[in-house]
Amino acid sequence: MRLPSLLGPPTVASMSQPTPSKPAKKRENLLLSIAFNIVIPLLVLTQLSSPDKLGPVVALVVGLSFPLGYGIWDLLNRKQINYISILGLISVGLSGTFGLVEVDPYWLAVKEASIPFAIGIMVLVTFRTKRPLIKTFLYNPQILNTEVIDQKLEEFNARQAFDKVFAFCNWLLVFSFALSAALNFFLARIIVTTHPADNLAEFNAELGKMNALSWPVIAIPSTVIMMIALWKLISSLGNLTGLKLEEMMHEPPKKAPK
Repeated sequence: MRLPSLLGPPTVASMSQPTPSKPAKKRENLLLSIAFNIVIPLLVLTQLSSPDKLGPVVALVVGLSFPLGYGIWDLLNRKQINYISILGLISVGLSGTFGLVEVDPYWLAVKEASIPFAIGIMVLVTFRTKRPLIKTFLYNPQILNTEVIDQKLEEFNARQAFDKVFAFCNWLLVFSFALSAALNFFLARIIVTTHPADNLAEFNAELGKMNALSWPVIAIPSTVIMMIALWKLISSLGNLTGLKLEEMMHEPPKKAPK
């Protein structure tokens, strides 16, 4: 099946040519990012928003301070905009605002679906840019020795075949986040049934339960499909270049002699 021209494969060489004059960018600590952008803000929002604790307004402000502060720190440290911080701000901000303005739980479900949906859209629209999101997930030059791989692709005249595989893997990632969006929508509709105007404390309790389950709902199908995409990418590279897995991976840095 031919892929739409909108997602015609970019030139892999243009995405992965090394720039020796620039130092390698610092890698983000994924667990730290998830903690500050997602877990801690949602815990503050769901556990400390009752009137006898911080209250809904203060809890919302405190919750928003974590992804905002982490995003600013990461921008100063790595000189890059942190998309997870942006998503965290949107997610926490909307969740807290929905409780304050007493929005119907249906719109909370829409919000929950919008986060993985937005990630899927980002994977889709960045594919032909200089910083495609799939490169972060699968074709990361910090993990794969893309310079050697590109040389072999040129040597065997296999770049066009690889570009088609790369585009297919991008569609797999888009599908994984679309599936997560649908699952999150139905999860929110099943769990959050109390209107915040009727019982804000119960609404927040249901919100906490939903958030405890929603990230596994995103992570499990996305991880499974991402592993399938990674297997497809690696196996295709092996067939097209003749490289073994260990030859495609970056060697760990050698320890300096004592």
